[in-house]
Amino acid sequence: MPKNSPSTLDPRSPLVLDTRDLPRRPGAMRTVKRVATAPADLGVELIGVPEGADLDLDLRLESVSEGVLVSGTVTGPVRGECGRCLREIDDSVAVTVQELYAYENSTTDDTTDEDEVGRMQGDLIDLEPALRDAVVLALPTNPLCREDCPGLCPECGVHRDDLPADHSHQQVDPRWAGLSQLTRKEE
Repeated sequence: MPKNSPSTLDPRSPLVLDTRDLPRRPGAMRTVKRVATAPADLGVELIGVPEGADLDLDLRLESVSEGVLVSGTVTGPVRGECGRCLREIDDSVAVTVQELYAYENSTTDDTTDEDEVGRMQGDLIDLEPALRDAVVLALPTNPLCREDCPGLCPECGVHRDDLPADHSHQQVDPRWAGLSQLTRKEE
């Protein structure tokens, strides 16, 4: 975001934190506990937080000389499908968030790259990018319904838990098909 852009954040948004009541002296602190709705596309291909789901934010905002340090936990539900058997997964995720948001026109503007540290817009902090990074990195890229999930039979596509122990799909090499006919006649 450009350094001198006008404030475009909505202070009423649950993922935007207003710091007007946080003194700008190092050591000042306040806590924020709220429920926010999950934004769209908060996840990876097979699993993620459903859009509009409740996210519990338990945060601490602390003034430091460069800006505001936001730290705490975010918890919420996750839904997806198993990477082996495609069964539905309903679980929850709890992630730790810690991000420094620099004051506008602070020395941090001169000493860091634009995307290296979060930037405040006036007295507002947009928590969504830090939350998105923390949640997406905490989710498995290949989720499993359980650790020992056997998956699906590659031939018939039925879940292996639902198949009998002697289930098989013997494929006869076409070059040997004639010989297999001889063994069947003897039985």
